[in-house]
Amino acid sequence: MNQDYDALRLDRQLCFPLYAASRAVIRLYHPALSSLDLTYTQYITMMALWEDAPMSVKELGERLYLDTGTLTPLLKAMEKKGLVSRARSREDERCVLITLTAAGESLRDQALRVPAEIGPCVKLEPERARELYTLLYELLENIAE
Repeated sequence: MNQDYDALRLDRQLCFPLYAASRAVIRLYHPALSSLDLTYTQYITMMALWEDAPMSVKELGERLYLDTGTLTPLLKAMEKKGLVSRARSREDERCVLITLTAAGESLRDQALRVPAEIGPCVKLEPERARELYTLLYELLENIAE
């Protein structure tokens, strides 16, 4: 292969193993989340809300690295399932607050089993997993947008 094209080799791209690993890990979650009737994106949304609800759409987007174009239909679907409610803030009409419903709160107990089901599927020593976690967040913080 011509050396001019070396930069285009798949095995030279950081983005490719990140993409492939992300897809593989999300695929691992599918069986555990299907019994909760959640997609992976709905699951991470619920985890953020279980920690800090109520939360504005803007705060949620920043926390999950998702834009409003992705969040709006996601939250509409979750509202339709009865897991969250959306309401305009009384202090600032431009701000939409997301609150968990009773069903959304109770789903938390069922979701407790998910990390225990997924953990053994990822064959990394705990120390290496912590290293990877740290590196991935470092990468997220250092990506220029």
